[in-house]
Amino acid sequence: MMRIALVGQPNCGKSTLFNAIAGYKTEVGNFPGTTIEFTRCKVGCEGHTFELVDVPGLYSLETSGANDLHALDQLAKIAPDVIVNVADASILSRSLELTLELLEIEFPLVLCLNMMDEAAHKGISIDADRLAAGLGIPVVPTIASRGQGIPELFKTALQTACDKRLGRPLGMSRDVESAIGELAAGIAPETAARVGLPPRFIALQWLQRDEVFGKRLGDETVKNGALIQRLAAELETAHGRPSDVVIGSERHALAMNLFESTSTVLVRTKKTQGVDWDRYAMHPVWGFLLLATVLFFFFYAVFGFGRLLEPPLLDLFARLQGLLDNKLPPASLIAFLMKGLIQGFSGGIGIVLPYLFPFLLALALLEDVGYLPRAAFLMDTLMHRIGLHGKAVIPFVLGYGCTVPAIMSVRILETRRDRFVAALLVNLIPCAARSTVIFAVVGFFVGGGWALAFYALDLLVIALAGRLFLKFLPGELTGLILEIPSWKKPALATVLHKVWFRLREFIVVAWPILIVGSVLLSLLEYYRLDDAVNGLLSPLTSGLLGLPAAVGITLVFGILRKELTIVMLIQALGTANLALVMTTEQMVVFTAFILFYIPCLATLTMVHSAFRGKGVLASIAFTTGVATLVALLFRLGFTLFG
Repeated sequence: MMRIALVGQPNCGKSTLFNAIAGYKTEVGNFPGTTIEFTRCKVGCEGHTFELVDVPGLYSLETSGANDLHALDQLAKIAPDVIVNVADASILSRSLELTLELLEIEFPLVLCLNMMDEAAHKGISIDADRLAAGLGIPVVPTIASRGQGIPELFKTALQTACDKRLGRPLGMSRDVESAIGELAAGIAPETAARVGLPPRFIALQWLQRDEVFGKRLGDETVKNGALIQRLAAELETAHGRPSDVVIGSERHALAMNLFESTSTVLVRTKKTQGVDWDRYAMHPVWGFLLLATVLFFFFYAVFGFGRLLEPPLLDLFARLQGLLDNKLPPASLIAFLMKGLIQGFSGGIGIVLPYLFPFLLALALLEDVGYLPRAAFLMDTLMHRIGLHGKAVIPFVLGYGCTVPAIMSVRILETRRDRFVAALLVNLIPCAARSTVIFAVVGFFVGGGWALAFYALDLLVIALAGRLFLKFLPGELTGLILEIPSWKKPALATVLHKVWFRLREFIVVAWPILIVGSVLLSLLEYYRLDDAVNGLLSPLTSGLLGLPAAVGITLVFGILRKELTIVMLIQALGTANLALVMTTEQMVVFTAFILFYIPCLATLTMVHSAFRGKGVLASIAFTTGVATLVALLFRLGFTLFG
């Protein structure tokens, strides 16, 4: 099957383009030999069926010494029949630098000029035909958020793949080209075939003194070491700059020349609306007030929607349970099994989805409108105060959706110390599943103010823990370089696709586990084994925390999936009206413990892949200790102040 790879810089609209045509039939996999995920789907066009692969966003094909996993390896290993380079037309000169690098690896290439509406809004007019002639590859303008130009793009991509029309690199200055040619001539064909890259590109990486790339080629780099050093030194002497800067400057100049020769920029006398918004969104005072306001309405909207739907949905399942109780023999095995099955379904439909769906919808809207990077910019200074690199805000923001991708994203941090500390602290972030517990227990039965207070408490605990790590695990703090995308009007279809991709994990993965767990708990009740589990945990639950002993088993199931906690709690206590069997103190203490204790099994798996067994043990010990301490402080507070 033909394979098309979407490659582009972050915030170029690549994922919007992918989601616009992928529908719901997508798969998530890993590049061979790596743990970096990509998304793929099968698409039909012009009588052809092809596989579309969405490669994670990248700024450059240059390798990084901080990470073993490189975009270059990804492209070589998936071996696409054609690459569609998605470029942000509103910042064309910068986007073209990646295009020029992609030409160097000599794959069939099509340039997708996306966000043409943004370019027009900035007063930029691009002659696509002239740009295609300058690059020697097809160029197709699109507006992915509106679906414009997408059919033409993939028709062109398929034709390019069928014709096997390779992209050809653009020439640099004479002395640079001479050095590249001399070095490339000595590269053995089997070496180029082994890494799946042309000799010219290998020579460029060597001339840039790319140590990581050099180690990848091993003996071949050593054999050409003297020649590499001589040619790189000649370039540095002639230009008065390091060789990697020389080549980067050549590429930058080529991109600027292409932009200037193919584009017309109209002088704008009126500021864009986005600039005016940024004066407030990233202001050192108003920005934080806006952030607090956004978060307040964010969580209250989720709480309000969930509270509106939860009671009637649970009442519907309660009536169904009553009908079955009248039909089935009391205390029989089939009665217990049906009870567990119904409670598993009701937990997903009546408790999890009413909170999870609006949470993911609101999160997707904030992402697509462009607010989350601005919030990350504001939080950079605070992140430094707790001893973390500013880039750590990215996994922290991701953690509110799901802790698994948040743990994966700690790889962007440069040092192992930063990655380890960030991973431990990210485990304390209330993901969407933990948020469901907060809303369904404290938010619903105690009050929305308490639910919001838990999020403030979470940030306070993370800050205090970070300060402790800074004291006992000191490290050098560096600054943050973060791209701030333009403000965008979110497309409803794109937002709903994004929500579905995230919601599907619960429906396809978590919900079946939830139902099976509910049925298993019913079997434990039928055979009276649940009391044994609760008895083992009673020193912690009923003894230390003052909770009903029956909640012990919910903590065990909660490690599998956090969504299971609330369903198992209702089933273990025998009622969805928790206020009848738990005091306000117990509900608050229980939620505090759930908020911080052992992360789910999927998260622990990611921690193991990044830090091995010691990382998993550290995560379990750290989160359990924090959860117990916070829960005890709440219990003490209720005892002293009521």
